[in-house]
Amino acid sequence: MVQLFTILHVLSCALLILLVLIQSGKGAEISASFGGSSQTVFGSSGGANFFTRLTAGTAVVYMVTALVLHTLHKA
Repeated sequence: MVQLFTILHVLSCALLILLVLIQSGKGAEISASFGGSSQTVFGSSGGANFFTRLTAGTAVVYMVTALVLHTLHKA
């Protein structure tokens, strides 16, 4: 059981790092990260909303697995 949550925790940590690094600053286009043209990849705001929700979901998974691992190791 601990191994499963440890694997989920490490994967969510790596995904969270990648998601934060992929996102550009406010006002910058996502295609600039990949060397693309000035046209947006996901439309005007579709990509930002998707990445924001994915980052928030990954952060929740990371926090929940951290709490579960703490509880399992404490018991």
